[in-house]
Amino acid sequence: MEVIPAIDLLQGRCVRLYQGDYNQSEVFNENPVEVARQWEQEGATRLHLVDLDGAKEGKSVNLDAIASVTQAISIPVEVGGGLRDKATIERLFEVGVRYAIVGTIAVENPALVQQLCQDFPDQIIVGIDARNGKVATRGWLETSEINATDLAQQMAGFGASAIIYTDIHRDGTLIGPNMEALREMAQAVDIPVIASGGVSSLTDLLSLLALEPLGVIGAIVGRALYTGDVSLSEAVRAVGQGRWQDVPPDPPRFA
Repeated sequence: MEVIPAIDLLQGRCVRLYQGDYNQSEVFNENPVEVARQWEQEGATRLHLVDLDGAKEGKSVNLDAIASVTQAISIPVEVGGGLRDKATIERLFEVGVRYAIVGTIAVENPALVQQLCQDFPDQIIVGIDARNGKVATRGWLETSEINATDLAQQMAGFGASAIIYTDIHRDGTLIGPNMEALREMAQAVDIPVIASGGVSSLTDLLSLLALEPLGVIGAIVGRALYTGDVSLSEAVRAVGQGRWQDVPPDPPRFA
């Protein structure tokens, strides 16, 4: 299971929100490039970047910061926030982004997502952010009447490469992931699911391993890394490739 560190960009700075509330933001670092390099050095195999300004305004805002990050590290970068048209997504790919995460347009313009999946195979991830099982859009400022699993099934049919599922009530709270909702999501689709929101400890990540056979192949971790509740290097060793339980013990030594 991939442990994917998150960098949320607000006015070019690395921040975390509480339950998606822009009025409850905390700045962790003024330099996202420095943070990205740290996560790569600690063993990250992928980086999750969110343009919070873009999500709110409906257009890419932190493109320069995103480009600086992709140029500074060698691991794949996935980016979401305000991706509402093909031109913006093409520009991200031009500056080195590997995966584009679309959310709002999955609800408001599903035909565009279908076209994007055809134009950029294996590079379009659909971010489904939910409150009480209903999909939220426009930087979590609006909540639709669409069920998260129904939208996921539609997007999987279009050719999305993965679903990132976020329980908004748990995002930034450090109270643990919503295991039941993740199980329901993983069982609803036949594409990979990445868990997001609420991871607070190594125990939470280990518990997610139970969902790996269902298709939960990764977990995005944000606040817990910045507060020190989770060590990325330890988390990678615990649940990532070559994790502790997969490594055979040293053979016994005889005198």
